Amino acid sequence: MTGFVGSGLRAPSRRILLVEDEPSLRLTLGDRLAAEGYAVTAAEDGEQAFELLAAESFDLVVLDVMLPGIDGFEVCREIRRRGLGLPVLMLTARSEVVDKVVGLKLGADDYLTKPFETAELLARIEALLRRGSAPLAESPESYVFGPVRVDFRRAEVRVDDRPVDVSSLELRLLAYFIEHRGEVLGRDRLLDEVWGYDAQPVTRTVDVHVASLRQKIEPNPSHPRYIVTVHRRGYRFDG
Repeated sequence: MTGFVGSGLRAPSRRILLVEDEPSLRLTLGDRLAAEGYAVTAAEDGEQAFELLAAESFDLVVLDVMLPGIDGFEVCREIRRRGLGLPVLMLTARSEVVDKVVGLKLGADDYLTKPFETAELLARIEALLRRGSAPLAESPESYVFGPVRVDFRRAEVRVDDRPVDVSSLELRLLAYFIEHRGEVLGRDRLLDEVWGYDAQPVTRTVDVHVASLRQKIEPNPSHPRYIVTVHRRGYRFDG
């Protein structure tokens, strides 16, 4: 376990748990996040992460997938099982969409594929923290389509009256689709309005989150009925 003290002009106000087994990357990221004013505590494996999460409070977790022993997927699953709603940003060396969808299904809010630019990591963290403190805008208390019921007040989604685990980001994405029902929504617009990115990086973030959301709410995710792909333009919600 390692602690990093912020050296920036502003006092550390947001606490980040960094879970990364590679020493050089753990040190580099910890120092950079501290320089940006975050209070960072680092763990080198899943066991340390569990101990820290039980003993301390954090605003966000940066979590590597490929950890020794307990991997990042299992750590993410346990975070959600404990009822912790803090944002989880996963770091993965695997580029396959299926691996990213697995992480999102377990409750991760976003992911970055290694290698990545530190500036991109900082942008993702800032966006996640902004979203975590912002209410859902102009959403009805509940919305029903097909067998799906979305309760925005309780932040709950049910399919055939059975609860479905969705991350805070997935709920915001679904709320945005519902608010703009019938509109074709481009990926850049979704990144700006839902993710809060000031600049649009080259990323498949939107596609991966849509794939994860489809797995949870669509009767047949391979042939979606509600979140429809519009070729070369983006997505349209028909629920």
